Amino acid sequence: MMALVSDYTRGRLLRCFTALGPYIREPQCQEGHYFFDCLAVCVNAGVAPEKREFFGWWLTLIPQETGFVSEYHTGVFDKKGLWQEKSLSDKEIRDAVSKTLTDFYPRLQAVLQELDLSLTPSPVSPPPGKQPD
Repeated sequence: MMALVSDYTRGRLLRCFTALGPYIREPQCQEGHYFFDCLAVCVNAGVAPEKREFFGWWLTLIPQETGFVSEYHTGVFDKKGLWQEKSLSDKEIRDAVSKTLTDFYPRLQAVLQELDLSLTPSPVSPPPGKQPD
């Protein structure tokens, strides 16, 4: 792991990321890594709120010398509050999840550009909007 070389403190970065909306999950942000997620589609709306599960995505920013590498995954946020990577086979669900991620990603890029920090997709996850059908 390479430490981020910059003048930005964790607190300042968290404030910038919080301004993007309800995506940052501060408790999961540790050691320079930042964690975002989105609960895009409810799996089981008919059950009690604490037992609901959601289809969505999560994204981790991994620090590099001049910015971050982004790695994202799609799947299910289960009733235990944990993400489980899962292929989204239903086209409507996949499209809804993809839309929230492709709407978010350019906003994240813009915030990092304002801070003169780069954002590079990880080789293990293509840029949002480029995933195969």
